Amino acid sequence: MLQEEDKHHIRKMAVIKEKDGRPGKQPGKESQPLIIAKTPAEEQRLKLERLMRNPDKPAPIPDRPKEWNPRAPPEFVRDVMGSSAGAGSGEFHVYRHLRRREYQRQDFLDKMTEKQKMDLDYLDKVSDNQQAADVRTAKRRKKREKLKQKKLMAKKAKQDANKGEDSEKSSSSSEEDDQEREAEDDAEAPSFVMGKR
Repeated sequence: MLQEEDKHHIRKMAVIKEKDGRPGKQPGKESQPLIIAKTPAEEQRLKLERLMRNPDKPAPIPDRPKEWNPRAPPEFVRDVMGSSAGAGSGEFHVYRHLRRREYQRQDFLDKMTEKQKMDLDYLDKVSDNQQAADVRTAKRRKKREKLKQKKLMAKKAKQDANKGEDSEKSSSSSEEDDQEREAEDDAEAPSFVMGKR
């Protein structure tokens, strides 16, 4: 039985070798030539080509890098550095590393407080700008309302004036109608003839 499996494996490898020309490669996978990018633009082009070779495959989007945090100071210090005489020559390097780490931590804390202060200043500035914009908007809205009221008052005054004139016209128009009828009766002949000079 073992010999049959070996024969089957050898036949399979021979078939693969015939198709691809190289042993161990599966059929269907084409070998890609190795291209080394010489410039950043060429590297970007190669990455885009690799992405566009299979557009259905989702593109990898890396996570945002985490912000660096210093290592927290130890809660319990076992080897307290002192200025006692008899400290070994190797202690200086330990002290130097501890000092450097502590300075890094203090710089980080200073930067964080500065960043928080700038964020608060920015938020205060944004709220001040928003309040100023609200005040300006309210002022302009009030001005628009005043103009609207003024136009409405002018329109009402005009309508009232028109109503007053209409009542006067109705009484005077009856007199004018009578006068026009009399004039029409008197003037049977037209005063001018169209088309003649």
